[in-house]
Amino acid sequence: MAGDALRARLRTSAWLVPGFVAGVLLLPTSLFAGFIAAIVMLAAWEWAALVGVDTTPARLAMIAVVALTLLLLWGIGAPALALLPALLWWLGCAAALPRLRVQPAAGIDWGLLALGLLVLAAPWLALVRLHGGSDDGPMLVLGLVAMIVLADSAAYFIGRRFGRHKLMPRLSPGKTWEGLAGALVAVALALVLAGWGLGLAVAGQALLVLLGVITVALSVVGDLFESWLKRRRGVKDSGTLLPGHGGVLDRIDSITAAAPVFALGFIWLGLAQ
Repeated sequence: MAGDALRARLRTSAWLVPGFVAGVLLLPTSLFAGFIAAIVMLAAWEWAALVGVDTTPARLAMIAVVALTLLLLWGIGAPALALLPALLWWLGCAAALPRLRVQPAAGIDWGLLALGLLVLAAPWLALVRLHGGSDDGPMLVLGLVAMIVLADSAAYFIGRRFGRHKLMPRLSPGKTWEGLAGALVAVALALVLAGWGLGLAVAGQALLVLLGVITVALSVVGDLFESWLKRRRGVKDSGTLLPGHGGVLDRIDSITAAAPVFALGFIWLGLAQ
């Protein structure tokens, strides 16, 4: 059974990764925005289910509201500074997570349903602004995703080998403080090398590493928050669209929290628009 799951995961990755990379590198920002919007709307379907919306028409209504929100943001040319509410939300979420209790939920949670607009629209805006903010925008998007993948991989392997202290066992029993520390160190080292390769001054490298560490830390918050949503509903995955991986939301939960802070950080560092 484990072998079948691994093969399914590899088969899905074989088209998912090249497809995403091609979309980032080959599409102009206007089409890239539509590409990411399609992913976000699939995630909106799953979000609706996790907050108790159990009918197809109601879930389609959620998708329609998210789509209209993205169109509005595009139409008004929302600046990346509009991501500040999302950043504040994730910082508040980080503070609240240790106090969250996993209690079975029934019916629609209207507050969480509304929150989905912020959680899903913010990473879309962040990625679109990064992509179109400079000639290096597509590489910034890929760099963000690569950073999250590196952090996840380092946390997994270091946690398995050295993990002794659980990070938040009620929400994610497999995560450890040692794994988190390993992820932060791995990303910091990678960014030091990246900064050196880009010819950044010491101060610039330090800021880049700081941004990376904060981004990865908040990516873990996004992951844990989705775990909380799933545990309240008694489900393992947010969906079944991606065999071996679960749902779309399972793949982007870290990005929902990481992308806004990463995009804002580059603005404040004067490297993006």
